[in-house]
Amino acid sequence: MIKKTLPLLMDQSKKGRKSINLPEIGVEKSILPDKKFLRESIQLPEVSQLDLIRYFTNLSSLNFSIDTNFYPLGSCTMKYNPKINEQISAFEGFSGSHPNQSDEMVQGCLEVMYNLQNELGEITGLKCVSLAPLAGAQGEYAGLLIAREFHKFNGNNHKNIALIPDSAHGTNPASAAMAGLDPVTIKTTSEGDIDIADLKEKVSKETAVLMLTLPSTLGLFEPNILEITQIVHDHGGLVYADGANLNALLGITKFGDLGIDICHSNLHKTFSTPHGGGGPGAGPVMVTKKLESFLPYPHIKKEKGVFINYRPENTIGRLNGFSGSFGILLRAYTYIRSLGSGGLKEISENAIINANYIQERLKSHYNLTSSRYCMHETVLSATRQKENGIKALDIAKKLLDEGFHAPTMYFPLIIDEALMIEPTESESKETIDSFIDCMIMISELSESNPNEILNAPINLPVERLDEARAARNPILSWKKN
Repeated sequence: MIKKTLPLLMDQSKKGRKSINLPEIGVEKSILPDKKFLRESIQLPEVSQLDLIRYFTNLSSLNFSIDTNFYPLGSCTMKYNPKINEQISAFEGFSGSHPNQSDEMVQGCLEVMYNLQNELGEITGLKCVSLAPLAGAQGEYAGLLIAREFHKFNGNNHKNIALIPDSAHGTNPASAAMAGLDPVTIKTTSEGDIDIADLKEKVSKETAVLMLTLPSTLGLFEPNILEITQIVHDHGGLVYADGANLNALLGITKFGDLGIDICHSNLHKTFSTPHGGGGPGAGPVMVTKKLESFLPYPHIKKEKGVFINYRPENTIGRLNGFSGSFGILLRAYTYIRSLGSGGLKEISENAIINANYIQERLKSHYNLTSSRYCMHETVLSATRQKENGIKALDIAKKLLDEGFHAPTMYFPLIIDEALMIEPTESESKETIDSFIDCMIMISELSESNPNEILNAPINLPVERLDEARAARNPILSWKKN
């Protein structure tokens, strides 16, 4: 592999060069802010249009992306985003609409949102849906606010405990605290399941909600799920399911059939809308009928053939402006309708097969965290390689050198030297085999020549960093040598 280097744009700057001549604006110039907010001068690169285009084109080619590389990030579900999603979202009737338009003028947009509510309700078995949350974490937060307000409405102000397994997603305790609940940790067994004895000991009349990641971050389905939800319900609590891992359950089982009261779904994961860039995102929240009146505002409702923004009676209120990220919702709706119920089930079946194939082929090279079949992702441990001085981080760096994005590292926290791998359903067997062969090669290299791993990456524009120093003392601006 040839190492690519890219000179900084500022280093190419030559005084007087321009990439474009802007036309006269044709309107009066605005009054500038107070001078104390302005800089006398600012250093901007002066380059030709060709140099500018080459710079950004080459810069983009250095990025890892789902369109260029295999992205096995566990729990992130980095699946391929079908281009039809982008084409539909670019239709002028959708992209040209404005959130301040009246309901009468955006009936098509509202109909899409209404239909998506119904689709997500059918998929999860929780028929009452709000599309308002802008991300998975916000959907999680909304679900907890709903649980809290439900208990208050029923005069149960003493219910202030959120039970959270130690294998849960990292946002769970933070969301519980933000929602005014006190997090209490539930232990996980050696096989990765919720410790029923510990749950029975800690559940009480103060329990407001159990936060359950299903499948768990270990990539496992909870075999005692019906007993668990019954235990919580017997104490008057609600059960919230973190639907970030919904990619394993489509068409196979529904949260509503398992005793779940509330869940959210990360549309950028399961339903294939773009990741990253800080947004926009979407994390719809789904609830049972008894919780419908607490959903966030606005909620889409159909009355006499007309679609309207509706304010639920006991709503937790607004989470953001308008009706959420419509373009992301539209992409998810396109994805669901393109595949249909049969296609959605096939997605989960293929995702599960791919993850188990990786687990089976690598189990003799890396330590497994569980002896049974996994769901959509497998969590391996690099403790065997650690004996030769090679940690999970080192394996991740070597994978980058070989053209693969690294898996999720050191998560779940309960697994030493964890490598969480999720292939999704998108990848071909040939790609997965290449990744597996690379993982085997790294394992063998950890015994024969560990220094080659410890020095990686050597083929990327940026080599091994002092990560602690980079985090504490980052260089965020260009400085002339």
